[in-house]
Amino acid sequence: MISDTIRTRFAPSPTGYLHVGGLRTALYNYLFAKKNNGKFILRIEDTDRTRYVEGAVENLISTLQWAGLNSDEGPGNEGNFGPYLQSERLNLYKEHAENLIKEKKAYYCFCSQERLTELRKKLEKEGLQAKYDKHCLILSKEEIDKKLIVPGVVRVTAIREFRVSEPKE
Repeated sequence: MISDTIRTRFAPSPTGYLHVGGLRTALYNYLFAKKNNGKFILRIEDTDRTRYVEGAVENLISTLQWAGLNSDEGPGNEGNFGPYLQSERLNLYKEHAENLIKEKKAYYCFCSQERLTELRKKLEKEGLQAKYDKHCLILSKEEIDKKLIVPGVVRVTAIREFRVSEPKE
């Protein structure tokens, strides 16, 4: 379903209370949406449970309301594109990630945090930009199947160029 309606999204993480930089970003998104007869969407990025702060979601919502930035869609104000808590969208993301893997547009990565840290340090020492070396891109199906019992990540193989269509006059 494609729509001409402008939809801006503010997606704070409930890892603390809303700070002035986040509020500024929300304000810009809100003003842009309203200037263009669009919708301001609030989607909470709550998937990092290790840094989650109890009460932060409620504080984010109440701070936005205090500033007059009421969302058109978001937690407690459901629309057609929910759920608005990222943690409630994990099955949807899993389905899309699996499709990208099947299409060879993404791959599983099982690198430990230690390996990634060492790679970053090595590249920085050599004066190179720190970036992932696609170590897991060449794993065989058998290796992947063995490692899938351990949590990993999905990496995109390449970003394709895309163009935004010109605005209608």
